Amino acid sequence: MSLTTGKIPVLYITPDEQEGRRFQQEFVQELEAVVVTTAEQVLALCAQQPMPFTAVINAADAASSLGLRLMRVLKEQNHVAQPILWVVQQPVAPALRTVLLESPGSEIFSAQDDQERLLTRLHFLARARPVQIDTTSPYALRMPLSKRLMDVVVAGGALLVLSPILLVLAALIKLESRGPVFYYSYRVGAGYRVFKFWKLRSMRSDADQMLDSIKNLNQYQANGSSTAPEANGLAGLCDACTAAGTACQQQLVDQRGRLICEKKYRWQKKAEEAPAFIKIVNDPRVTRLGRFMRNTSIDELPQLYNVLRGDMSLVGNRPLPLYEAEKLLTDEYSRRFIAPAGITGLWQVSRRGKGGDMSEEERKALDIEYARDYSMKKDLEIILKTIPALFQKENV
Repeated sequence: MSLTTGKIPVLYITPDEQEGRRFQQEFVQELEAVVVTTAEQVLALCAQQPMPFTAVINAADAASSLGLRLMRVLKEQNHVAQPILWVVQQPVAPALRTVLLESPGSEIFSAQDDQERLLTRLHFLARARPVQIDTTSPYALRMPLSKRLMDVVVAGGALLVLSPILLVLAALIKLESRGPVFYYSYRVGAGYRVFKFWKLRSMRSDADQMLDSIKNLNQYQANGSSTAPEANGLAGLCDACTAAGTACQQQLVDQRGRLICEKKYRWQKKAEEAPAFIKIVNDPRVTRLGRFMRNTSIDELPQLYNVLRGDMSLVGNRPLPLYEAEKLLTDEYSRRFIAPAGITGLWQVSRRGKGGDMSEEERKALDIEYARDYSMKKDLEIILKTIPALFQKENV
């Protein structure tokens, strides 16, 4: 089957053929939806290599023959890498939500309220697919042969030397808590390429499902600033205009017809935005052994396998979870993705281990600085600085 319309190709699973046609018609401008109503059709389409769909959208009951059991077959036996996006008619109970989200990349959408959010996710996934890149462009990814050779030699040798330590850690992880030894999540690396990012499991097995409940602990969460314009209501002037003793030169009209300061409005909108990065001090999801592994960074050792595969380099910009990468798809910040993804990088050695907090803007600026001017010399300097930075003062 060939999908060549330029629309985003998706596989839509539903037991109701009429409902499937309704979905096709509703999103006809953006999506090329192939509707299937039986498990046999699903398995036949997903047996194609590579599977020609950006995502699998499942609108069937999770307990039905088209539901959770079939999705597990796709992931475990057919090795389908595309995310499963569940479309539900009713709110999902917490226990069922945990089960539906067990596959990395999965997400739940309300059939009534989340159409725009579903399209946003699909557009991001479509952009994340590998594309042909003009290597002559200054924004193209550059991977010098010397950098790749160093990655292969160092990562391969390190895995051989450290294999006994990995075996001991695997046994300790199993003894401390239930769940797999290794953990992977989908990350966005160079050129928006999405890959499986491996670590030793340092958290509880339900850590991803707990994230929403602890986002208020995020170090990058905006917490108000005394130097920012006062935000208790938008009417009137901001503090800067008031201090200058002048009227606002750029005024807006709000929904109530009041004149408001544009500077004050823009600051408040920025303050309301969710932060692009998530970093939690004393994360309650981390196990006791996991805390030790994180403080010494030995939970990162399986990423040497990612380096061997070519997903990452030893030095580069940190690969980001999908929800973080989505927030950096602007002209101002997207340049960070033209550098290789790395185990260590410029922002880690610039502030990590010195006991100071790094703002979100500082981290973005350091990522862009590395992408603009990285070299073998700079990589070696970062590697040498990484060793003392491993013994960090903060528990993250």
